[in-house]
Amino acid sequence: MIMGEKKNLRLPRIMLAAPSSGSGKTLITCGLLQALVNRRKNVISFKCGPDYIDPMFHRNVIGTPSRNLDPFFTDEEMTRYLFARQAEKAELSVMEGVMGFYDGIGGVTARASSWDLARITETPVILVVNARGMSLSAAALIRGFLESAPGASGIGGNPEDSRIRGVILNQTTASVYALLKGEIERMLPVKVLGYVPRMTDCVIESRHLGLVTPGEIKDLKQRLLELADNLEQTLDIDGILELAESAPALDISVPERLKEYPGLCRTDEAGCFFKEQPSAKKRVRIGVARDEAFCFYYEDNLELLERLGAELAEFSPLHDRELPEQIQGLLFGGGYPELYAEQLSRNTSMLVSVRAAAAAGMPYLAECGGFMYLHETMEDMEGRSWPMAGVLPGHVRKTERLGRFGYITLTANQPQIFGNAGEQIRAHEFHYFDSSHNGGAFHAQKPFGKRNWDCIAAGENFAAGFPHLYYYSNPAFAARFTEKCEKYREASEH
Repeated sequence: MIMGEKKNLRLPRIMLAAPSSGSGKTLITCGLLQALVNRRKNVISFKCGPDYIDPMFHRNVIGTPSRNLDPFFTDEEMTRYLFARQAEKAELSVMEGVMGFYDGIGGVTARASSWDLARITETPVILVVNARGMSLSAAALIRGFLESAPGASGIGGNPEDSRIRGVILNQTTASVYALLKGEIERMLPVKVLGYVPRMTDCVIESRHLGLVTPGEIKDLKQRLLELADNLEQTLDIDGILELAESAPALDISVPERLKEYPGLCRTDEAGCFFKEQPSAKKRVRIGVARDEAFCFYYEDNLELLERLGAELAEFSPLHDRELPEQIQGLLFGGGYPELYAEQLSRNTSMLVSVRAAAAAGMPYLAECGGFMYLHETMEDMEGRSWPMAGVLPGHVRKTERLGRFGYITLTANQPQIFGNAGEQIRAHEFHYFDSSHNGGAFHAQKPFGKRNWDCIAAGENFAAGFPHLYYYSNPAFAARFTEKCEKYREASEH
C-alpha cells in the first residue's frame, strides 16, 4: 500500500453531547458503555477535549484505555487518523462530548468543541438534555441547538449541520417522557432515544481538579452495573445502535508529519491500514510514574512512545522503594501529588533514587504534578510544606484559584531536549498550585487574546513544567525524547 493513499473506512460511531456541563454526560456514557458490554459488544470510547478523568471512568467499564480526541491539539487529518486507529479495532465507537455542545476555545468560537469534533469525524450526535423541572420547554431548548450550528455567516442555519440526530432526556419521569417523546419527534427532525430517571445513588463526586477518580468511589462497578440495567429499560439502545450504524464512511490517510518516522507507517502483510507489524527490538526502557498520585496520561502519548521503540515500565513514587531496573528515561505525569504529599515525602528511598538518576544525566520529562514532585518542597492541600525529590530548585505552593488555565501553544525559547529554539507543540494547563521556579525554556501563548508567559525548566536531557503536552501535535518531540534516552543507554553501556 502506498502510504498517504486515502482509505475509506466504515466505522460505526455516536457522540453523547449536552447543552452544558453537569447535564449527566459522563454518567450516561458510562452506563451506556456498560450496557453495550453486557450485550457483548466490542466497544471503544473517546473523550472530546483534554480531560484525563472521564476516560478513566470509561476504562473502568470497557477494560481498555479510552482515548482523547481534541481538534485544538491536532489538525483535522490527524484527528481522523487518531480516531480511526482505535475505532478500526472495535464494532462501535462511543464519544463523550465536553462542556456545552458548541462551547469551544476563546469563549465565542466553536473551534475544538464537541460540535467541531462531530463535524470533523462526521459523527451522529445524541444530545443529553437535563429535563428536570421541564416539560415542553425541553423541545424549545432542543430546537435552539438544532438551529445553532456555526456556519460561514455565523451562528444558525440548517439543522442537518448540527449533526444532532437523537435526544436523551435526563432526570425525568416515565410519565413526562411518554408525553414529550411524541411532541418532540412531531415538531423536530430528531429521534428521542429514551430517558434516564433521577438516580441519587449514581452521582459522581467532584474535587478541585474535576471528578474524583474511579478508584476512590466505593462499589463503582456495582453502581455501573445497576445503572446499565436501568438504561436497558429506559433507553432505546437498539435505536442508538442503528444511529451509530448510519454514520458515513470516513476517508483516512496517514498524516505527512508521521511519515518522517517509518516505524509509524508499517502495515501488516494484508496491507491493513492501521494494524502494524510488531516493531523491532525495543530501543529504550522508560520508567513511567503511575499510581494514585500520578495518573494523568494521554494514552496516545504513551502509545506513541511505544511506537517509536520505547518499552514502558510503570512504577509508583508512592509505594515502590526505588526506580525500575535498567531504565534509560523517566516520565512523570500529572495527577494529585498534593493529596499524597506526606506519603511521597516519607518515601525517602524513592526520592533518593529519583535524585540519583537525574544527577547521572538520565533524560526525564515531568508535567504538572510530576513537575511539583521534582521540586525541593511542595505544599499539600492544608498548606503544609513537605520535602520532595529536590531535582529542581524551588518551592511549590497552593494558590486560591485556578492558574494559567486552558489551551496554549508552546514555542521553544532555546535549544533543549525537544530540539531547537522556535519549535512548537500544543498543550494545556490546569492547576491550583504554582512554583517559585517555573522556568523559561518555552513561551506559552493562549490561542485567543494577548495572554502569554514563559514556562518550563529544560535542558539537554530534561524538560519539566506545568503544561501537559500532547505529543501528536508535534511527534518530533516524542521522537527526540526517545533518541535522548537511547543516547543515554549507549553512553551507559560504554
